[in-house]
Amino acid sequence: MIKLIKNGVYYTGGKLIRENVAFMREEQKRAAVKGTLTYGILKAHNVGDDQRLKIKFDALASHDITYVGIIQTARASGLEKFPIPYTLTNCHNSLCAVGGTINEDDHVFGLSAAKKYGGNFVPPHLAVIHQYMRECEAACGKMILGSDSHTRYGALGTMAVGEGGPELVKQLLGQTYDVARPKVIAVYLKGRLKKGVGPHDVAIALVGATFKKGFVKNCVLEFIGPGIANLSMDYRLGIDVMTTETACLSSVWETDGLTEEYFRLHGREEAYKPMHPSDPAYYDGAVVVDLSRVEPMIALPFHPSNAYTVREVIENARDILGEAEEAGNRLKGGGRPFRLLDKVSPEGVRVDQGIIAGCAGGTYENIAESAEILRGKSCGFGEFSLSVYPQSQPVFKCLADNGYVSSLMSSGAIVKTAFCGPCFGAGDTPADNALSIRHTTRNFENREGSKLGEGQLSAVALMDARSIAATAANGGMLTPATEMQYVRKLKKYYFDSTIYENRVYHGALRPQKDVPLVFGNNIADWPEQTELANHLLIKIVSVLSDPVTTTDELIPSGETSSYRSNPLRLAEFALSRKDPGYVGRAKRVRQAEEQRRASGAIPEEVLAEAGISVLPGTALGSCIAAVKPGDGSAREQAASCQRVLGGIANIAAEYATKRYRSNLINWGMLPLLTKTLDFAVGDYVYIENVRDRIAAGDPVIPAKRISGGKVKNISFSVGELTEEEKQIILSGCLINYNKQK
Repeated sequence: MIKLIKNGVYYTGGKLIRENVAFMREEQKRAAVKGTLTYGILKAHNVGDDQRLKIKFDALASHDITYVGIIQTARASGLEKFPIPYTLTNCHNSLCAVGGTINEDDHVFGLSAAKKYGGNFVPPHLAVIHQYMRECEAACGKMILGSDSHTRYGALGTMAVGEGGPELVKQLLGQTYDVARPKVIAVYLKGRLKKGVGPHDVAIALVGATFKKGFVKNCVLEFIGPGIANLSMDYRLGIDVMTTETACLSSVWETDGLTEEYFRLHGREEAYKPMHPSDPAYYDGAVVVDLSRVEPMIALPFHPSNAYTVREVIENARDILGEAEEAGNRLKGGGRPFRLLDKVSPEGVRVDQGIIAGCAGGTYENIAESAEILRGKSCGFGEFSLSVYPQSQPVFKCLADNGYVSSLMSSGAIVKTAFCGPCFGAGDTPADNALSIRHTTRNFENREGSKLGEGQLSAVALMDARSIAATAANGGMLTPATEMQYVRKLKKYYFDSTIYENRVYHGALRPQKDVPLVFGNNIADWPEQTELANHLLIKIVSVLSDPVTTTDELIPSGETSSYRSNPLRLAEFALSRKDPGYVGRAKRVRQAEEQRRASGAIPEEVLAEAGISVLPGTALGSCIAAVKPGDGSAREQAASCQRVLGGIANIAAEYATKRYRSNLINWGMLPLLTKTLDFAVGDYVYIENVRDRIAAGDPVIPAKRISGGKVKNISFSVGELTEEEKQIILSGCLINYNKQK
């Protein structure tokens, strides 16, 4: 159903043609490279040169586990007003369920900041971040930067990027988003989906085909081809939001009459324009998706790329679920075993929970079609439960007015408000060893809210809402929606704008400087950081040997989100589910560095342990070593928690995403790269003249590794750094850099 073309292709006459030297002269190819939608959008927003882009975005978006830290960082750097529209939404800590008053304190702070600096504020339960931005901010040819990794509005002709908070801070301070010109990969859609196949089925198949191969990492996906016309806007948006899981940088789609109708429906006709690549247009590779061959899909634990057809899992349940069970037991590493094979019975595969929610699952069509599948049927009164979260109040109202909410409730489904919790472990946490099927974005370990460090592990599999409804209708036995008889024709969607007019604070670009910020008890300033020393003695305090380390493992989601307005308190959770001893080891290094700053010399006991003499001006810091860290969420806290605990570097074979590497740099940490990852906890690395080498942009940084009393010469690189990135590292962090400016 999906074919990858690794080499360049031309899009001409509605077809893809593999690059051939004889097909087009070099000057024609250069013109075709500029014919993509991506090239035009980036050019319109670039204030740098043609290869080293410096992007200025049209709008920003954050939710309530990121905007406090962003605004606090910008305040410390001299923020006076929001220079572009900035929307603060409240869809992550909206339950206010953990930590007493602190979540609602953040919401009060957010509203006061929107008033003071001139932003928009969307109160809790009104909309999840990405649906609100689709409905009210996306526009053809626009660029939006969000502090959430699933910031994707490509199906509306908007190139959107999810990054860590410091990148939004840069935009708030009039700076730029710096990135090398990305490769552009065509996603060529053809054919038509079968009844019972939904957008998540296409998305899971796409992620499964590309992620593990790194095929589209840090690229822009450009959706083209005749199959687009056969997809509704809800389907397009549902596929598009999941492109984050391919590890691409962003996405954009051709637009058409359905796109225009979407904007007209939302009262924003001016936001539409037709967008098509030139003929010919050149792409660096292609993904060909035959929609007619896509089947109901399932992404098994513990990654969205662990993709199978539902049919395969049912037919080979013991083998396929057995592999997932083994993976779970490797994660637990002992104690009570993790079990999935007990879900297999002669009747099929039993599921414990179904969830349809968030920016991917909670669309009107997903929920309405699920209601039709369940019409006249029952979710049952056993262990299986079904919860449905419409992604915005306008969607909820239309579903209610058209009778779909009533129908779902009659079947036994529980309908709730707009909330992202099931996506990141703050809502509907299933029982230990339970199997949950979810139309949400991610299924990393513990992403559903269980605590691996306490011996808990439940399993999440991603599925499309239609097959989740089919499973519910079948008493919780895994069932593809293609096996169900139901009415697919849906009542027409309408958008009620008065819901937002009567509740959202619309203050973009209208700052009220005299309005005071309202600080709750948990809101704390960032601790001061020191600039990069001349020489570094770095202690390895955690070694992560997994092929990929997610940001969820570096700083867990779930209940920890409540403390994201307090850097030191949040840091106590760093690596807590992956390496519980990390925080204590890092603190001991930080304490030794504090002693050095007070006395002017590294403590003798540290030097004795390291077994090496160091030059004057040597500072001490901690470091984690990981194979490929940073997959998943854009959360800056994956880096900032290390930094406030005294972290000075990461050592990796590669970084999973640009956004995680950027987070390290923006927090003054060295993104070290090495081909040989043979470090152990307690090893030391000594780097002389590191400050001069970073300033000079040296491609190789020589160092000494001290392990077990033996000293070995090694070398690192940090990859290409922009001049601004060098200065940020030298200054110690983005806040210091801006203060010095």
